[in-house]
Amino acid sequence: MPDAGPTAVLPRRPLTVGELLDSAVLLLRGQARVLIPVALVLAVGEQLLLYPLRAAAGTAPPVWWVEFGRFAPYWLLLAVGAATEAMIIMLLGNPAARAAAAALVDRPLGVRDLLRLTGARWGATLPLTLLAGVVMFVAALLGPVWFLGFGLLGALAPALVVDRVRPRRAPLRAAALSVRGGGRAGAVRVLGYLVWWILRVGLGTGLFVGLGTLDLLDDAWDVPLSLAIWALVNSVAYPALACLDAVLHLETRMRTEGLDILLSRVPAGTPETVLPAVDR
Repeated sequence: MPDAGPTAVLPRRPLTVGELLDSAVLLLRGQARVLIPVALVLAVGEQLLLYPLRAAAGTAPPVWWVEFGRFAPYWLLLAVGAATEAMIIMLLGNPAARAAAAALVDRPLGVRDLLRLTGARWGATLPLTLLAGVVMFVAALLGPVWFLGFGLLGALAPALVVDRVRPRRAPLRAAALSVRGGGRAGAVRVLGYLVWWILRVGLGTGLFVGLGTLDLLDDAWDVPLSLAIWALVNSVAYPALACLDAVLHLETRMRTEGLDILLSRVPAGTPETVLPAVDR
């Protein structure tokens, strides 16, 4: 059995919210060589995609806040941003979930294992990523519905690559897990997002203002500097949220399905891709 002490990535027992956040950070630290570079590429692409919308909305760095009289284009910007965030977290959720499941059964994955395409179910992950983007775009347009959509989609990638359910069942599986126990998993996912949103705004704004006070750059560099800072900050935040989804999914299954008990009873030598799978 994996170490159940404070250094375990995911102890085989129900966890507190604080322990879940710690487990997500431990998982990210162990898989940073894969998750952060991939996240950086995706975050740079996101910033380049969002910049024309920011310009159309009349926003300015570093916070890109709404300008009076430009609310409609800004609302569209928020919706597109919500969609890109969801899609990036979903893509990162594939390797993060596989790494979390392997750590749970004390078979940690190396870089080559995590990058291996065989059995990773990328063919099903990509269309579900588009689905997540569409759902979050519509949810963000509807305002507070974003919170519901974000909470319900947390287990989408883990349901696909850890539970090994059929792609058409993955959204229903994710939603069902998120509402168990009074919606605990969904609420923790939203809480994790808000925590990282505060950190992102603080770090992004702080770095921009700090460099500005040193008077090292001309005003013409404000936009590219802000885009670069946000990409760097998001390259850590997005994989951290993907790791939170992964550990939260497995912890929810231990809490509500007895996954920890099931794992203690499986025969030795069972492949790690089979251990946490569910009846499909």
